[in-house]
Amino acid sequence: MSESLSSAETLEYTTPEQEQAAKGANTPDPYDMDLADINPVNAHLFADNRWAPVFERLRAEDPVHFNELKTSGRYWSLTKYEDIKAVDADWERFSSAQGITLGFPIDAELPPGMITGSAPSFISQDPPTHDSQRKTVNGVVSPRNLQNMEPLIRERTCKVLDGLPENETFDWVENVSIELTTLMLATLFDFPLEDRRKLTRWSDVVFAIPAPGGIVETQAQKREEFMDCVNYFARLWEERRENPGDDLVSMLVHGEATKDMAPLQHLGNLLLLIVGGNDTTRNSMTGSVYALNKFPDQYDLLIEKPELIPSFVPEMIRWQTPLAYMRRTANQDVEVNGKQMKAGDQVLMWYLSGNRDESVFEKADDLIIERPNARQHLSFGFGLHRCMGNRLAELQLRILWEEILVRFDKIEVQAEPTRTLSSFVKGYTSLPVKLKRKQA
Repeated sequence: MSESLSSAETLEYTTPEQEQAAKGANTPDPYDMDLADINPVNAHLFADNRWAPVFERLRAEDPVHFNELKTSGRYWSLTKYEDIKAVDADWERFSSAQGITLGFPIDAELPPGMITGSAPSFISQDPPTHDSQRKTVNGVVSPRNLQNMEPLIRERTCKVLDGLPENETFDWVENVSIELTTLMLATLFDFPLEDRRKLTRWSDVVFAIPAPGGIVETQAQKREEFMDCVNYFARLWEERRENPGDDLVSMLVHGEATKDMAPLQHLGNLLLLIVGGNDTTRNSMTGSVYALNKFPDQYDLLIEKPELIPSFVPEMIRWQTPLAYMRRTANQDVEVNGKQMKAGDQVLMWYLSGNRDESVFEKADDLIIERPNARQHLSFGFGLHRCMGNRLAELQLRILWEEILVRFDKIEVQAEPTRTLSSFVKGYTSLPVKLKRKQA
């Protein structure tokens, strides 16, 4: 999903998130700051779960908010639902071709020491390139294919849930969310099951901020792991070129719009599919357990009325918003909600803020299973870039809770989760829980 897989060998370059994260976790209360000083890309706001007041103030006082960083230049934060929706739908004036995360444009002259391996995915493209590449792999999530996959998803979900320990604390992220999503990814790629955790690792590395003790410690390590990914899939390309199947790798290798790409060029689309299939569903699976514990009346309602699971799923995805924002780049001077943007300015559409917009979602901070307009959430994006795997994500979450409710009395959270140090992926790295099985 990354639009540019660039790495630095020196300290002369840092990413926008690194620049903000380096300022530490001691960011003051947003209501004690000058409005101009508020910068929502500080990853500590998300790791410490302190992001909500930031966006609450921006929605109320400055819904089209300007910032500038030395690492990324000018950018605007859209925090109101209607502004986000309008820009997301307007691909002619707001382009994806310069990347989907805050940072250097794909074709920019990079700072000294920057080693680039640019690998755009189809989400980082505008029509017609976007349409032709997306069409190549879209069949894997067609309604018919999802119907065919449902028995396998259910079988694996049952096996994972039946293997969980009872009356002892364990990590839901590691034992359930990662395992289920990684098994699904391995199936979609026809990836060797014994190596499936490599997919999880590569997904985690994509947006990791290099830091001591972090997912990766240096940019050089990050680049090395990306090359492991490239080399592994290069072997799969050659295998599927000779012996194609119905998997995503075969579709990319033989698709008219993608078959002539070199392995490094394929990497952008691969990482898009890996992150889209792993991070988003995995964090919604974890968030669902956490949210129901935060709103126990809603947990009781779901237990009492399991037929509400189809309503719970979109509301859960709204509440969690597993990808916090997407970026566009203004193709021309343009006005948005009274603010004048310049051609080349970056525009961050903060989906998680639009999903908490009280003018659209009443009591937006609450999980409300019977919310009548939950399906209007922005978590999957809007317009031609709407997430192609949205139905698969909903299917996995629905099956998970159908099987949970027939097995367990309740899943009880034992402590606050640890969260991802990222302002892009809004996720969890661990969630300690304990469960008790239903008596026969």
